[in-house]
Amino acid sequence: MSDFDAALEGWTRLARRQFLGRVGVDALGAVALPSLLSRMASTAPATGDRPSPGLPELPHRPPRAKNVIFLTQSGGPSQIELYDDKPGLMEWAGKELPESVRQGQRLTTMTANQKQLVMPSRAKFGRYGKSGATVGEWLPHIAKVADELCFVKSMVTEEINHAPAMTKFLTGHQLAGRPSLGAWCSYGLGSENGNLPDYLVMISKMKRPSDQPLYDHYWGSGFLPSRYQGVKLRNANDPVLYLRDPEGLPREIRREMLDGVAELNRLHLDRMKDPEIETRIRQYEMAWRMQTSVPELADLSDEPEATFELYGPDSRRPGTYAANCILARRLVERGVRFVQLFHPDWDHHSRLGSWCVARCRDTDQASAALVLDLKQRGLLNDTLVVWGGEFGRGVAGQGEWDSPDGGRDHHPRCFTVWLAGGGVKSGLTYGATDDFSYNVAENPVHVRDLHATILHLLGINHEAFTYRSQGLDFRLTGVEQARVVHDILA
Repeated sequence: MSDFDAALEGWTRLARRQFLGRVGVDALGAVALPSLLSRMASTAPATGDRPSPGLPELPHRPPRAKNVIFLTQSGGPSQIELYDDKPGLMEWAGKELPESVRQGQRLTTMTANQKQLVMPSRAKFGRYGKSGATVGEWLPHIAKVADELCFVKSMVTEEINHAPAMTKFLTGHQLAGRPSLGAWCSYGLGSENGNLPDYLVMISKMKRPSDQPLYDHYWGSGFLPSRYQGVKLRNANDPVLYLRDPEGLPREIRREMLDGVAELNRLHLDRMKDPEIETRIRQYEMAWRMQTSVPELADLSDEPEATFELYGPDSRRPGTYAANCILARRLVERGVRFVQLFHPDWDHHSRLGSWCVARCRDTDQASAALVLDLKQRGLLNDTLVVWGGEFGRGVAGQGEWDSPDGGRDHHPRCFTVWLAGGGVKSGLTYGATDDFSYNVAENPVHVRDLHATILHLLGINHEAFTYRSQGLDFRLTGVEQARVVHDILA
């Protein structure tokens, strides 16, 4: 036995004694480890371009959608300007919001000490398509595709600040540490493409810096093995750093080096039984395959001129929301399971009439183009597109309600998301709010319900989809009541 092997064996015995000494009788739970490792083995990575399978028991039912594109608008877009038309607010302009409407609901510290004076919508509304959906004037392109969309105007959450609200919107719980929706999908369903990760994330390159951070746990794997976390593509010409081999290094030498490292890691895995070593082996192999697949993905030179005209002038600049929408379509064409785009700076506490317009200008044409592009390529039926942020905005003005500098504070009690494709009814408006866009009046849809519905469309029963961690069976939708919103399903 070599010195290394002897030292490693001694360290392993010591670690085992420390583990058993600390957990005592709870160490009996360790008998579940073989079952866990066997479950992980069922999600073995692809070799070459072979798809990576998910759990053997999934899907529970025939799926309506195979892929998801989640257009995450970070900061809380104002439903009052964009989707939820309330013409009666003009009669309340500058008047205090009735207590019968507010009902003592929590406010943030930014507006708790000011009068709640009603600020009517800064945007004009129209009705569009055969469905007659109401869309604000700042979203002219989304208005044109209204008949392809399903608007849910009765979304509800509890969290009133960004980080816990976005964490809940994407992981089902307000505290960091749970797997994101994309990670759950990657874990359960695997991928149809062995040359790209199951779950990819892109963040828009902004013209002005946003003061609202986007935390890694928004696309993290939580207590799932780390291979299921989202892989973030950079908003630059090189989406992934260090994929290129150094000058003078032949590719076959790099292949031999990776094979040698993988062999050493497998020996270490046999001794330690640490699933993170298995993740490391898989990720090295994935990086090797991405050396070819990512440059080909990011090279838009094969896209026709009509594509850039459809998505708008920003689509030619790498890292913009529009360019990322094109990449999202290219990813689902290649079988990537879950694609998530983040566009920040929707947090408009002031200058709503200019800053919200700017964010609409960033995203409106490209969001509509993505839906049209997927449809004309025959991909929309199998791809679920989701657009939305972590909460909405309140009807009271923040600051001077009648000033160009006026804005709106956070509001979790009602907001709007829309969905398209993937088994969702098109040309539907579901749910309604009161006359002040302050409370849900019809068909409330909690964030948990949205998650249950997305999983259902992917063929997964949210109540039967669990992962055991620290002796508990966790699920995305938690232990509180969650329902599939069957009324919006085609």
